[in-house]
Amino acid sequence: KEQGLDHLIDVEQGNFEDLPYEDNSYDIVWCQDSILHSGNKELVFKEVARVLKPGGHFIFTDPMQADDCPEGVLGPVLKQIHLDSMGSVEKYRKMANDLGMDEIETIEQAALLPRHYGRVLEELKKNENMLQDKVSQEYIDHMKEGLGHWVEKGNNGYLNWGILHFKLQ
Repeated sequence: KEQGLDHLIDVEQGNFEDLPYEDNSYDIVWCQDSILHSGNKELVFKEVARVLKPGGHFIFTDPMQADDCPEGVLGPVLKQIHLDSMGSVEKYRKMANDLGMDEIETIEQAALLPRHYGRVLEELKKNENMLQDKVSQEYIDHMKEGLGHWVEKGNNGYLNWGILHFKLQ
């Protein structure tokens, strides 16, 4: 709005597994740190490919598992987000490729993930007394434990975060 460009952009919210939009209706689909929450990531990619115009761009960020993450290591993290698996750069590349999307650029920033969750954990601990009036101690303890798992697994190289950019053919 400040730059006078608000007439060029529509920000929309919806269920990314069932987008309520016409086929071939968007030039760009942007998704920020949310695909990990889908239990059917392939469906998310199919929906994006459906609503993108030919030549359209799919740009997203997402917390992911590392491509070489050993089986079973992320159990505590997956339990925290109530899922059985996470995406990875290689999994997302394959999904995009299978739907006729070309990779434009991928920027992996794995070190940012444990740093971010570490800061969230610090702030949670620092503000714990204030939060006790708003949420239960059980919730606070659960969050501290969960954030600790994200930090640990990230520092051990089992998690990744990145910006992925694909273009529909």
